[in-house]
Amino acid sequence: MYRKSQNPDAPEEAFELPFEGKLCEENRWVILANLIPWAEFEEEYAQNFSEEMGAPAKPFRMALGALIMGLRSLWL
Repeated sequence: MYRKSQNPDAPEEAFELPFEGKLCEENRWVILANLIPWAEFEEEYAQNFSEEMGAPAKPFRMALGALIMGLRSLWL
């Protein structure tokens, strides 16, 4: 099952760090996130899931992020 996110295009500035920190714009993960057309991929990703059956799918951004970090850990 796929449920559309309530806030799919939340800006990176909305990400809160402990102690009121902020992500640096030169951070490699922030740069990578800005290069990915999230909305386009989210639409295609959603087509792979039923609207009525099954457990709700994780958002595309979370799924791709986990895949990227998992693959990165294999290279280290």
